[in-house]
Amino acid sequence: MGKRKPTSTNAQNLKTLVDFCGAVYAIDVLGGRWKLVILYKLEKRTLRFNELKDHIPGISDRMLTLHLQELEKSGLVIRTVYAEIPPKVEYTLSESARKLAPIWQQLEEWGAQHRAVMEEAAVTNSFSSR
Repeated sequence: MGKRKPTSTNAQNLKTLVDFCGAVYAIDVLGGRWKLVILYKLEKRTLRFNELKDHIPGISDRMLTLHLQELEKSGLVIRTVYAEIPPKVEYTLSESARKLAPIWQQLEEWGAQHRAVMEEAAVTNSFSSR
């Protein structure tokens, strides 16, 4: 994604927060619309680029490429290139990313429960406002 100027207030604040708090560091590494989805899809097996793209509806080639590069740089995804023609590239989770699996599974459960609560509240509010 876009680069921050290292001397900007935004970059300095982020560095301060990331150094101060592990949760902020984790959110910084995992932040973005697609990163957790990519990790989630790689949880069960190694996938090639087009397989990943097929499993994630709506993601563009550019976004998938950028997020895979960031996840690889962060040590969460391992990219393996095979010396073949045409080139074969596979992506798999690192050991560090595998340790995250229970966390994103809990997030998924919480998200489903919270969405149901919010949908129920929206229905209740729509009836009470009549």
